Amino acid sequence: MENEGLSLLDMIIKGGVIMVPIGILSMLSIYFMIERAVYIQNAYKLEANFMNNIKDLLGKGDIKAARAYCQRLNTPISRVIEKGISRIGKPIKDIESAMESVAGLETDKLEKNLGFLGLTAGIAPMLGFIGTISGIIKIFYNISVSDNISIGIIAGGLYEKMITSGAGLVVGVLAYASYHILNSRIDRFSHKLQATAIDFIDVLES
Repeated sequence: MENEGLSLLDMIIKGGVIMVPIGILSMLSIYFMIERAVYIQNAYKLEANFMNNIKDLLGKGDIKAARAYCQRLNTPISRVIEKGISRIGKPIKDIESAMESVAGLETDKLEKNLGFLGLTAGIAPMLGFIGTISGIIKIFYNISVSDNISIGIIAGGLYEKMITSGAGLVVGVLAYASYHILNSRIDRFSHKLQATAIDFIDVLES
């Protein structure tokens, strides 16, 4: 009778207790990766003629309508511009300072939970290494107890060693890649935010 191949569940079980924290880290990483990706994507959404509408409303002197327009859109960029509109009448430096403060808060919101992905990128492979050490210890313990070196004696420890190492590396790479991809998107958004703020200041000074 041919031996059936190992299922994914069998491999996880043979990986030992270290697979539990690695599994938890993998699930949390996937959740935060998707949650942050969706949040950042939504932050990019803005009407194509946003600044033109703001310019038209301010040109008419309708500051209240301009603020209401920004509040209705309720995006990071519109919230920054709304703060600038609320400071109209004050020196440009004060307006810029207020907008920079709100922009910093909005960036912090975008970066929320990204630290977990960065931490996981370092911890998961280390957990895999701990599993490797545990597997080696198990191999030598079994040899010492049985006083016999055979594939059967060694196999159990090797399963734990290889599976935990592989799982830790996979989770670490996933978290590492997600962390840097999402950070690069946030950097691009920050540039877009700064460019829009500069356009707004130009509108006020024109």
